[in-house]
Amino acid sequence: MKALTIKEPWASLIVNGYKEYEFRGWKTKYRGKILIHAGMSVDKDARERVKKYNLEYYKGAIIGEATITDCILVDTKFNEELRKIKPLVYAKSNHVETYAWKLENIKKYDKPIYIKGKLGLWNYEEGDENDT
Repeated sequence: MKALTIKEPWASLIVNGYKEYEFRGWKTKYRGKILIHAGMSVDKDARERVKKYNLEYYKGAIIGEATITDCILVDTKFNEELRKIKPLVYAKSNHVETYAWKLENIKKYDKPIYIKGKLGLWNYEEGDENDT
């Protein structure tokens, strides 16, 4: 199954239902289920900004899943609309926000699966966690 490594707090915001778009500098034609992997690094500024959500953070673990249903070229209007809806989650960022991957059918796992992540969309097979 496809997996995507995402820094915290972004990964936890997604699996807890607060973030429905994942921003990337590259587009994807892939549509379907992905695993949400919390990477080893943390965006400290963002963590401080969203602390009111009181999230539990993970490092190096698959913590949920979602379905990519669209890949939208981001423009100013799109960003402004998201910031109106959820200003803490979609606040102005220093990160590249060229494409927004629309995530639906989001599910948080009860038990994280600890495994080393990778760049881009990567393949996870059950049992890979034994390789770490």
